[in-house]
Amino acid sequence: MRVEDFSKRRSEFHLLDVREQDEWDAGHIDGAQHIPLGQLGARVTEVPKGRTVVTVCRSGARSDRAMQGLRTIGYQAENLEGGVTAWARAGLPLVSAAGASGRVI
Repeated sequence: MRVEDFSKRRSEFHLLDVREQDEWDAGHIDGAQHIPLGQLGARVTEVPKGRTVVTVCRSGARSDRAMQGLRTIGYQAENLEGGVTAWARAGLPLVSAAGASGRVI
C-alpha cells in the first residue's frame, strides 16, 4: 500500500509497526501499535482482526515478512511501501516516545 493511499484512508486500517524498540522510540506514526517482528508470533493475538492490518518498518522489508505471516493465519494485511522512511519523505509526521517530533533511525 502506498503512503499516499494509507494517509488518506488511515482510519480504515490498523497500523502495526514491527521495528525494534530503539527505532520506535526515535520516531513512529502516531496511533500505530508496536510489536517488534521477533515478538509477533508470540503476541499475534494482540493484533485485532476486525480491520485490515497495515504493517510498517523502516523500509518495508521486515513489514513485508510480517504481512505475509499475518495473511498465512487469516488476517487481511497490507505492507506500507517504503516504510516510515517513505512516510517521512512525504512530509508526514513522526512522533518520538517522548511525544516530541520523531525521526527515522
